[in-house]
Amino acid sequence: MSTNHDGGVIDKVRRALGRTAPLTTPPVPPVIDEPVTRLVYSDLGLPELFAKRAADLKMLVTPVYPEELLPSLTKFLIERYCKRVALSRSTLLDGLGVLKALRDAGFDARGWDEMTLDELYDFDCGVTDVNYAVAETGSLVIRMTADHGRGLSLVPMFHVAVVEPKNFVPDLVDLFEKLAAESRELPGTNYVLISGPSKTADIEMNVVTGVHGPNVVQAFVLQ
Repeated sequence: MSTNHDGGVIDKVRRALGRTAPLTTPPVPPVIDEPVTRLVYSDLGLPELFAKRAADLKMLVTPVYPEELLPSLTKFLIERYCKRVALSRSTLLDGLGVLKALRDAGFDARGWDEMTLDELYDFDCGVTDVNYAVAETGSLVIRMTADHGRGLSLVPMFHVAVVEPKNFVPDLVDLFEKLAAESRELPGTNYVLISGPSKTADIEMNVVTGVHGPNVVQAFVLQ
């Protein structure tokens, strides 16, 4: 490993930048003209834009009223032969009674607080809420907590996300502003950004879906 001396990598970079000593204060990032980076300027129509972008990424998006969620979710699981379902514990899912409804419907449904990560590999589907949904990119954003392990949206073959209207943000500029504010209150917080089912094109540039994560991502957007 190179050390910080005249022949070190850091010294070479410093000399290439015309500096003779380390900086005493961090550099100030340049001001970026927002019209260059911001493509969505209004909160109007965010669910519709999200659905369009997500569909481009092969994510399934279904708008439902709260009373339609449980029948729609049950139908989705039955059609895909899912028997074991793991759920995040959240105010939204608990308030809608999703765990009990799935158990009453005959599924082997368990909350994240009732299982281990190793056990999750034997489950067919993970059902979660989300923290944000980015309209510009069609992405779901989930904050990892003790009640919501990251494996729920990464390990099972199917991932179902329940999105509330309040979750929508126009674009990544808004998202990162919110995450920066949250990081000051919750330092060390991790997030997962999900843009459709997993994909890879490592072999001969042929795109294959679901190799290292969910093969199907279904978002139920509450109206």
